[in-house]
Amino acid sequence: MARDRFAPDFDPDCGDASLSSARHDIVIGRWQGLRELLRTTGPDWLARGHRVRLLAQACAGSSTVETWLAAEPRSADALVLRAATETARAFNLAIAAGRGVPIDQQRVDAAVLACLSAAEAYLDDPTPWISLISVARLYPAGVRRQEMARWWDELHRRDPFSMEGHLQVLHYYSARWHGSHGLMYDFARDAAGVAPPGCPLPVLVQYARVEEYRHAVDTPRGRPATVGLAQHWNNDGAVSDVRRTWERWITGRPDSVIAPGELRDVNYLAHAACWADADDVATPLLRLLGRRATRTPWSYTGDPAQQLLRWHKGWVPRS
Repeated sequence: MARDRFAPDFDPDCGDASLSSARHDIVIGRWQGLRELLRTTGPDWLARGHRVRLLAQACAGSSTVETWLAAEPRSADALVLRAATETARAFNLAIAAGRGVPIDQQRVDAAVLACLSAAEAYLDDPTPWISLISVARLYPAGVRRQEMARWWDELHRRDPFSMEGHLQVLHYYSARWHGSHGLMYDFARDAAGVAPPGCPLPVLVQYARVEEYRHAVDTPRGRPATVGLAQHWNNDGAVSDVRRTWERWITGRPDSVIAPGELRDVNYLAHAACWADADDVATPLLRLLGRRATRTPWSYTGDPAQQLLRWHKGWVPRS
């Protein structure tokens, strides 16, 4: 029946109802909901990072965080959100300018200073250091190696297995920014190698594979060669990587419930497993996800909803 047809749910908040409520406050210009959300989140770094990142994207086009800071200038949570918001605004400028076009360095400097101020205000929080590593990409030549190492040490000391923190470093070291495919994969595999069972860091290898694909497609000279990328997802190495991530991460997870902050990560592994034709991994992952989905990375290889519908139809029988 039509009502039984599978339809993915691309909730931008990944099922975080409290976050959705706070984001509605931004639309109507209220900041009190943001304060309450971050206060109740506390030092749950996975949830805090997820919430700050999405709140910042919503705040980037408004003055809500500035209004909060005007009312509570010493609020550490407000300063952390302001840092992430300045980072989001800088990236919005870069997107509007176009690939390879530098933006006003003063805007990047301002975001960096906001991150450092937030780090001083909330000494235990890894979130400002994640924002700092992220915005470093926007300097045309990156930042000095010693500076990046110092920022990474500060982040690692606060949250050694931060998925979002590792992901920002991976982006920085990718060929699309300030590194190479080799440097990116080395970082991903090194992080995966030291991750304890049940830790999501092994999926960094799947993020790296998506980054390599995007670089090939986005490079003008590489566009005619995209036909040659057919083996990109299902060569022996890619398939082995999928099964290795499944074994190190998913089979070691203590909980079958996917938190909002890790939904995107599970989608990356499911996407890799589907395109690798590794149905022994893809099928249980699709069952685990149910209707919950994130648009990336599916959007890089076609229409997200159509792809998920196809894989579900082929591999996940109706209960």
